[in-house]
Amino acid sequence: MSAPSEPIVSDPPVAKARSQAREAYAQGADKARQDQWILDYLPLVRHIVQKVTSSLRQRVDTEDLISAGTVGLVRAARAYRPDKHAEFKTYAYIRVRGAVIDELRSRSFASTGVHRQIRQVREAYQALLAETGTVPADDQIAARAGLSLQAYYRTVEEARRQHFLSIHGMDEESPCLANLIPAESATPEHEAQKREMVRRLTEAIQALPERDRHVVLLYYQRDLTMKEVAETLGITESRVSQVHASALFRLSMKLQEDAS
Repeated sequence: MSAPSEPIVSDPPVAKARSQAREAYAQGADKARQDQWILDYLPLVRHIVQKVTSSLRQRVDTEDLISAGTVGLVRAARAYRPDKHAEFKTYAYIRVRGAVIDELRSRSFASTGVHRQIRQVREAYQALLAETGTVPADDQIAARAGLSLQAYYRTVEEARRQHFLSIHGMDEESPCLANLIPAESATPEHEAQKREMVRRLTEAIQALPERDRHVVLLYYQRDLTMKEVAETLGITESRVSQVHASALFRLSMKLQEDAS
């Protein structure tokens, strides 16, 4: 009579080695995928830097911004989790853009006088809106603020640049456009807030004058540069910058009004 067979028990060192091998293989596959993302989306870094700098009046070192954006791309590739984040392109865009803006944060963009003019323009807009119940025109805001129309456009362009930076938390007086930056995770609460924000923003954009609405949609929805928007609409790039700044100012005031 043969002896009863003993249960087969895996050798613990062998099982551990197999587990480590599987883990190393998975990590290697993840690393290869991340490296491919970085290579594929490097052109996105330069595109974002070009968009960021296209409306800045002063010259900036774009190579420094590209370096910062590239670091942001690498970090995005390493941190990306498909089960927690949106598609990688969207996630990378947010992280790269944030890294580029962070690089600009420490630079001073406006004097005390400009800050005062921005405050005057905001107060003029609010006063005219309260008096008439309708969104005031550019020349009306300029006149109430005691500025020429050209000075008004320079002021809202400066306000646009400040709001662009304060979206990432630079300025306590930043408008509700700060809420336009998507969160990195999609909780049910966040999704509900995002849907409400999209609804409010869509209504605010539809309420803009036709010219302003076209500029906003071409720049943000079609992702064109200022130069490309100018060529599409048959106007100068400087005029596009003025319209864009005025439209963004109106949107920020409208969203701020709705949130209050």
